[in-house]
Parts: sequence; C-alpha cells; structure tokens
Amino acid sequence: MNKLIKIMTKESALVPVTAIVMGLLFGALVMLAGGYNPITAYTALVGKVFGNPYDFGETIREITPLILTGLSVAFAFRTGLFNIGAEGQFIAGMTGATLIGVKLDLPWFIHAPLAIVVGALLGGLWGALAGYLKAKRGVNEVITTIMLNWIALFLSNYILNQFLLQPGQQRSVMIHDSASISIGWLSELMSNARMHWGTLIAMAATAVFYIILWKTKQGYELRAVGLNPDAARYAGMNVSGSVIKAMFIGGVFAGLAGVVEVLGVFHYEVVMAASPGYGFDGIAVSLLGGNNPIGVVLAAILFGSLTYGSAGMSFAADVPPEIIRVVIGSVIFFVAAHGIVRYVLKPVYAKRKKEEAA
Repeated sequence: MNKLIKIMTKESALVPVTAIVMGLLFGALVMLAGGYNPITAYTALVGKVFGNPYDFGETIREITPLILTGLSVAFAFRTGLFNIGAEGQFIAGMTGATLIGVKLDLPWFIHAPLAIVVGALLGGLWGALAGYLKAKRGVNEVITTIMLNWIALFLSNYILNQFLLQPGQQRSVMIHDSASISIGWLSELMSNARMHWGTLIAMAATAVFYIILWKTKQGYELRAVGLNPDAARYAGMNVSGSVIKAMFIGGVFAGLAGVVEVLGVFHYEVVMAASPGYGFDGIAVSLLGGNNPIGVVLAAILFGSLTYGSAGMSFAADVPPEIIRVVIGSVIFFVAAHGIVRYVLKPVYAKRKKEEAA
C-alpha cells in the first residue's frame, strides 16, 4: 500500500512538470516558426528574473497576487464550486482598500490593518453573493461570477469617479502613508523594487487555506459538500451555508490580492477600461497547482516569473511579449489534457512499475 501511494505521488508530480516542459518546448517551436532564437529568448527570460536585485524583487511582487487569486479559485474547486469571479473579488478588494486608505487618516497600526480587513471582507462578500444565489436560488455560480466581474469593474469605476478621483487624472487620490504596507528598507535593499508585506500575507493565506480545509471540522464539511451534496445533506450538514461560506472564503483570498496591489505597490487605484486579469490568471494557477495550496504557490512562481521575464525576451531577443502568453496557454493546455501527458509518460510509468515489482 505504501509503495502504491509513493507511485501515485510521483506520478501526480510528474504530470504538471511534464506539462510545463512540453509548454516550453511548444513555445520554442512557435519562436522558431516566427524566426526567433528560443535559446536566446529563454536565457533572456531567466536573466530578467534573476539578473539583479531589482528585477528579482519585482518578480516576487508579480507572484504575490497570483498566489492569492490562485488560492481563491482552488478553495472553491476543493469545495465543489467553480469560482470564475476572482477577478471581480480582486477589484472589490482594491476598491475597499482604496476607500479606507484615502478617506481615513489614522495611526499606521490601525489604518493599514483596517484597510486590509475592509478590502478582504468586500472581496469575501462579493464572492458570498454568488454563493447565496447558488445556495438559495440554484443559480449556477459560473454565470453569476462572470456577471459579477463586470459589475465590480463598473461599480469600482463609478466609486472612483464620484468620490476618490484625483482632479485631472484617471486615478484615485494617493492613499495616506499610514495605510501603506510597503517595506521601505527591503525595497532599498532590492534596488527600490516594490516590496511589501503582502508577500507574507500571501504565504500566511496559504497556511490558512490548508488549516481550514484539512484541520477543522468546518473544512471537512466544506469538502464533503463539494464531493457529494446529497450525502452531506443526509448526514445533517448545512449544504447551503457551506456553499456561501466557501465562496466567501475564496472571495477573501482574491480580495486580499487586490488589497496588496493598492496598499503595497501602486498606492492608488486607476479607472479601468478592462479588468486587470489577475483573477483570470488565478484560474490557470489553480489548475496547474492541482488545487493544492503548495502547488498553487509553485504555479504562481512559474506564472509570475514567465510574465515578468517576458520583458527580457522582448529587449534581449526581440521576441514579442505575446509569445509568453502562448507558452502559458500551452502549459495550461497540457495540464488540462492529461491524456496527452500521460501518453508521453507511458514508458516512464512502465519502467517504474517494473522496478517496483522487482
């Protein structure tokens, strides 16, 4: 039995790793077809990420919101829900943090925590709204979360234009310094990269994800409802309440992603013509991470590094940054197409089974 568990663990780890390699190879083929040198491009990408303290710090900054939106989507998946609304919850978190950061002037030890909590709660409530419609009215959460993404975008723009707009500009007034979560000394150490406490918040959220789902009674009920709502209801569990709670917690994670971007990176919110995209990227991060908190962190590191490193490909190898989206899309495709990856790995599995049998 222990041998079987080890084999399954190794196989489950091999699939995403192989998918990443296949995605990178496919991206290399696309570059070759376009007349670009993939070796030069990937070397430039790695150099952009690790070449100096500033770029390394900015890569961490890029990874941080992806961890949180990935956790948001993964939490919903683990409870049997498909949360495509992380984008709207992200925007709700941004707007809540901006409101508190601009309108209130408090001591830093009250102001920053209050802005974080309000932004997270607004993101959670935005998710809970979709959960309520699912639990009480039977409305599919895919439809409601997609619609709520657009509502969040335009509602956020309205609030900015009416109450927070910097005169003559398409952005809000700057938040007060007391609401900032930037780490000044670390930014100086990283050549003024935009480092902030949000990275630690993201790591803490990863631990909270695990603790809630696998170490609490409520987490057991959430997973049970996700696996079989009818059986959970027969066992006396509150299915409707669990759905709302799951979407609320997922929304909190996504809301925190928006919070750390406002309070730690930009210190203002812009009037958006389109969604930022972190919530949608969170879906890909969650899929690649296997809806596992540690997997989500690793997937976010990959996606964030590819996204930030794509600038190096443009400058050093003259490769359009859109190519990196092809690579990311290819990785997602191969992760989703387990059959293709497992076919490629078939000789590896056969060899390993022979070794285990021996």
